[in-house]
Amino acid sequence: MTGEKRKSRRLRVLLSAAVVLLSLGFLQRLLSPKYSTELIEGGLIREYYGEEKDHDLIFIGDCEVYENFSPKVLWEEYGINSYIRGSAQQLIWQSYYLLEDTLRYETPDAVVFNVLAMQYNEPQREAYNRMTLEGMRWSGSKVRSILASMTEEEHFLDYVFPLLRYHSRWSQLKAEDAAYLLKTRPVSHNGYTMRLDVRPAENVPEGRILPDYRFGDRAWSYLEKIRLLCQEKGVELVLVKAPSLYPYWYPQWEEQIEDYARENGLLYLNFLEMGEETGIDYSRDTYDAGLHLNLYGAEKLSRCFGRILQEQLGLEDRRGEAALAARWQEKCAAYEADKQAWLASLSEENA
Repeated sequence: MTGEKRKSRRLRVLLSAAVVLLSLGFLQRLLSPKYSTELIEGGLIREYYGEEKDHDLIFIGDCEVYENFSPKVLWEEYGINSYIRGSAQQLIWQSYYLLEDTLRYETPDAVVFNVLAMQYNEPQREAYNRMTLEGMRWSGSKVRSILASMTEEEHFLDYVFPLLRYHSRWSQLKAEDAAYLLKTRPVSHNGYTMRLDVRPAENVPEGRILPDYRFGDRAWSYLEKIRLLCQEKGVELVLVKAPSLYPYWYPQWEEQIEDYARENGLLYLNFLEMGEETGIDYSRDTYDAGLHLNLYGAEKLSRCFGRILQEQLGLEDRRGEAALAARWQEKCAAYEADKQAWLASLSEENA
């Protein structure tokens, strides 16, 4: 075979391989969930990477952070530049690796961790895992988080090549899969997901009796990892329990967190016990009967929290920084537009 023929053959092989790879990439993108109009919680983690990385405050945790705190209020009223790296049923080891990932890009003054995740000591469900892990950029932190999170039925390669997991999703494709094939839409406001509907909290169930109220060793080890990582980076760690009435927060759990915070000199705020300070009214400030706050409740909670952060941690008021203020002017306008769209939608439903 002549040199020209060998070169031509190599070129055909390379072109064929490129076509195959592009086709597989297209199929993987088409068949993977878009998390843009449905299950938007799965789109939260990825949005962080498009942000300017100069936040004063980072939240990590589950739905009790991304549905209950409003970074817009923290900015407008206190000049605190914050972002919520929250996701559905975010397990504590996932919070740790998200923190590790975040600290590759920036070093905030403070990190807020919501302690409800301490109840889980083992991996839970693949669907929730994917809503946290798929949005992370590839790094050692993502690899370690996947390995720590997988259930017995999951496989690491399914995260490396999502097409292996979603290859049979043809029958579930919807309009959003085509609309957001190349670019997804924003689903949050600095990690906060907005709801304006109202469903009062009524007949909230008491917690069932547990055989053991002690948090598991794995949960404790990752809380300690979070604390030590913050200490190493010179970041203040704040523990919070959001004012969600359900899932039930047991007094025995509260005692363990209070002891840990006291022993390690951490600020811990249980907003369930701070109703007078927050002013939350569970007859109108929740959209799902007390599990999460709506916008009215989240804004009340954020006003209370921002005041505490400035009084006890001395977080700086940065509203005088022109470039940052300009960014937030755009963010606040988008927030208000989303709010008005919600109000219009609710008005149509009630007409």
